[in-house]
Amino acid sequence: MNSKQLIVKMVFDRWYASIKNWDALLNVITDAQLEKEIAAGKNRGIYLLGHLIAVHDDMLLLLDMGDKIYPQLHEPFLRSTDKTIAQIPSAKELRANWTEQCAVLKQKMDHLTPEQWFEKHTAVTAEDFIKEPHRNKLNIIITRTTHLAYHTGQLVLLK
Repeated sequence: MNSKQLIVKMVFDRWYASIKNWDALLNVITDAQLEKEIAAGKNRGIYLLGHLIAVHDDMLLLLDMGDKIYPQLHEPFLRSTDKTIAQIPSAKELRANWTEQCAVLKQKMDHLTPEQWFEKHTAVTAEDFIKEPHRNKLNIIITRTTHLAYHTGQLVLLK
């Protein structure tokens, strides 16, 4: 295993462990618990779920893997704060969206070679990438893993 393969493996071991941690927690939290605020005046669990789906949907664009699956979730879960949109999808629908999105991301990610993970993502120009080669596709996975772990820590407060 060369260095790039090793680095990619390490990052994806953490990514999939974080997905597994979120899934395990989501599987024991009821829909009623998802409707509760993490803390007084803060986001509800259902908002966090929708937010993660919307963020992970953006990954498809950033990684140049196609269009979003759930573009309708951008407005209520990325552009708006919790409880400012009157109608959002149900917990049941969001749970199904999460499962589908994880499967689609995995299928698309599995097709990239270690070398491709070190290529630029779509939010960086070719000129900037020459100066900042760390702005690559693998770095998107690293930042999204941290983001997922952060929200998992919040969701645990609903148990």
